[in-house]
Amino acid sequence: MSLDSLYQQIILDHSKGRHGAGLEGEPGPHEGQSHQLNPVCGDEVTVRVQVADGVVRSVRWDGAGCSISMASASVLHDEAEGLTVAQFGELVDAFREMLRSRGTVAADPELLGDAAAFEGVSRYAARVKCAMIAWVAAEDAARQAAGTPQ
Repeated sequence: MSLDSLYQQIILDHSKGRHGAGLEGEPGPHEGQSHQLNPVCGDEVTVRVQVADGVVRSVRWDGAGCSISMASASVLHDEAEGLTVAQFGELVDAFREMLRSRGTVAADPELLGDAAAFEGVSRYAARVKCAMIAWVAAEDAARQAAGTPQ
């Protein structure tokens, strides 16, 4: 199986499996929540992040949109939980840099894990926001949960 095929399979599996999907009630203690909308294509996601003792304890989300946006939210859930807030920031920054590179920055699977599967998305400017929307929401929600000003 080629790397591209593997990456496509990861995106397909996560768009169907949707790890971390489902929100109940209002945000609790040490939780932040952010809703993001891409008016161009209609992708919409709400992400709730719980941070305790400087560690991302939980990432939950709910949304609707294309398979790339939903798969990206699912991968985010798997990759972010258990990271320190600083490590989470590095993960988001690396993901953002890869996506905005237009294919010039190779994914680092050591740092990105399954999020490296979105490397090919960077070549399609119209799809970058699809892949990034949940990550922007999670970044905002984590900042709220940690009590860090923007």
